[in-house]
Amino acid sequence: MPKQINELNFPDTLRYSSDHEWVKAEGDVVEIGLNDYAQDQLGDVVFVELPENGTVFSSNDVFATVESVKAVSECYLPIGGEVVDVNNSLGRFP
Repeated sequence: MPKQINELNFPDTLRYSSDHEWVKAEGDVVEIGLNDYAQDQLGDVVFVELPENGTVFSSNDVFATVESVKAVSECYLPIGGEVVDVNNSLGRFP
């Protein structure tokens, strides 16, 4: 069952896109992820397709795909840039 909006976590240290991605900048490196609302709506994730290091994207490009028991969702890059590291543990599922 989805959480109520007051049960979701939206840290003030992050910037949020209208497509439910978050951005955290530290110097010239930016970390990007899905906000708590998107994660809650997806439910149980069964597969994540991530880009490879060195891939260059423009703003609003699809950079990842998340497959859950409910749907397959595309993730849009809020800003352009080059991928320098990927959380590969996201691709591991039992």
